[in-house]
Amino acid sequence: MSPDLTQKSISFNSARFLTSASRLEECPPDHGAEVAFAGRSNAGKSSAINCITTNGKLARTSKTPGRTRLINFFSLNRENCRLVDLPGYGYAKVSRDMKDDWQKHLGHYLNDRRCLRGLVLVMDIRHPLTDFDQMMVEWCEHNKLPLMILATKADKLKFGQAKTAMLNIGRKLEGLECLQHLVMFSATSKRGLEESQDALTHWLEGGSAEPV
Repeated sequence: MSPDLTQKSISFNSARFLTSASRLEECPPDHGAEVAFAGRSNAGKSSAINCITTNGKLARTSKTPGRTRLINFFSLNRENCRLVDLPGYGYAKVSRDMKDDWQKHLGHYLNDRRCLRGLVLVMDIRHPLTDFDQMMVEWCEHNKLPLMILATKADKLKFGQAKTAMLNIGRKLEGLECLQHLVMFSATSKRGLEESQDALTHWLEGGSAEPV
């Protein structure tokens, strides 16, 4: 599908908080286009979203478990285009029942949200492909959902080390049809910013993409 040239070009610094939802029925109407961000709680997901939107306060981290469980939606200047911040996983100090409940509703969103155009999986380049990361990659492959991986905190490594880490990630994920973009990313140095914005624009404007 070709982009609709009659609509505004997407400007990521137009991103504004729209609403939060704890379950699928509380989400905005299921039309238009969304791209969701997922990642472990310490992977730098909020920093990545804030960097991409050039808004340091857009995606806020919180120590409150109830806040952590919410799916947060951000509108963009193009009508019915949204970025979605999914609950962080792995470090929230909540009860097992609460975790089970939140994972169930998160699963409903991922499985049933028809306007979902792609998933951005944020992982720390120094500790990539955790069990959670592998689970999300496998889910995208099974459901044929386009995937972009942001290997964050690249500024924490020397460039040679970062390149080696990227090669290792690429080898482990070789052959996956869902993986369309593997980006070395740093919210601090802005490495990978333009590449990730271009990929998001392509998904949200309805273009088809080729795997990496």
